[in-house]
Amino acid sequence: MRRRYDRRDAVIIDDDAVDGLADRMLGPQDKSVPPAAWGQHVREYLGTAPELWQWQTPLLTLDRGRLDANLALMAEWTAIAGVALAPHGKTTMAPQLWREQLMAGSWAITLATGWQAQLARAFGVGRIMLANSLVDPVGLSWAAAESARDNEFGFSCWADSVATVEAMSAILRTSPPGPPVRVLVELGGPHGRTGARSRAEAHAVASAIRASERLTLAGVAGYEGALAHDRSPAGLDAVRGYLTELATLHTELLAAGAYSGPAIVTAGGSAYPELVVDALAGLATADGSTTVVLRSGAYLVHDDGFYASISPLTAPAMAPGLRAAMHGWARVVSRPEPELALLDGGKRDFPFDEGLPVPQLVVGGPALPPGAEVTALNDQHTFLRLPGATAADLPVGSVVRLGLSHPCTAFDKWRLIPVIDDADAERPRVRELIRTYF
Repeated sequence: MRRRYDRRDAVIIDDDAVDGLADRMLGPQDKSVPPAAWGQHVREYLGTAPELWQWQTPLLTLDRGRLDANLALMAEWTAIAGVALAPHGKTTMAPQLWREQLMAGSWAITLATGWQAQLARAFGVGRIMLANSLVDPVGLSWAAAESARDNEFGFSCWADSVATVEAMSAILRTSPPGPPVRVLVELGGPHGRTGARSRAEAHAVASAIRASERLTLAGVAGYEGALAHDRSPAGLDAVRGYLTELATLHTELLAAGAYSGPAIVTAGGSAYPELVVDALAGLATADGSTTVVLRSGAYLVHDDGFYASISPLTAPAMAPGLRAAMHGWARVVSRPEPELALLDGGKRDFPFDEGLPVPQLVVGGPALPPGAEVTALNDQHTFLRLPGATAADLPVGSVVRLGLSHPCTAFDKWRLIPVIDDADAERPRVRELIRTYF
């Protein structure tokens, strides 16, 4: 195993495992890959200097220039803010992209399920935060055994109730002896997602963790994005109030001597990163006794929808700002009405939960008519309305580039994603293939 180390000599990823993805063979199981590439290894295929137009539609692509720019922007922004970054890996489930994030200075990879953590560990990821409770007996027993097997492995998970702690302790009592599992108390909020609903409840959870022989209290955690979905005054106030409660909880536990070692204070940060920094960054200590961790998942890929509208790191609020690095490409397969075009991509191919795709341009063709809009998606079709158009304005066979919203529900539809040099180029070239695991 060829391990990659960071400046603290901590193992962060296995280069051999990640590089080995280039030895995978392409075939019809890889959606939209051209049949001419079937039977070739990824490395061999990329050596042919392929172009985007050779691929089938529908298609999802990544833009290498924008990925690099987003990666650098977030690394610099968090460094200046004085917080660590543990990007949420469930957004992409792509070890190749995790490696880029870790090599840019990310402190860890965040994941959501035991299986996701196991997948990351199979690629040598050395520090994993499971942003969830882990009460699955198989998953928790694995985490404990892996920590016992490798004392360099940094694993932590969350708990938001005494019942959760009791369930974890019961599972671990039947597991072989090993180091205690590091657990963060999760604080929630009214009408939010998971998390203790008050600081008093959170203190009870912390006490239960401390009383367990197989667990140790490692910090406090939460997700502010569940409490608002916009930048209205009420939404921002709700997020600020919640983050203040999270900071107070940590301060109280610290004053009580509740932590047995270095503490973590962590919140989300894709939609409200500046609020997280304002509320929590001051808790970080130079000696490492408290680390403040931002878990932003969307920044690397960003989007042309929800995050573009809400993130303060998007232009013009920030220059140059995060830019969408993913695009959809779909072909006109029907013009049943003068003002309607049906494209060959749909819910199986593109995200729709945080907004429908946005038509951006026609490849090699005239500009889209004013008011062009996607109004619906079926499983395999996109309804593109074209006010005032005629059938000749967008003929069958035309390819439309789409802006997409919400990378978390874009990547899960693709096992293999081509990375092109420039989505705005006249003839984009395919430079890499990103393998995902969903």
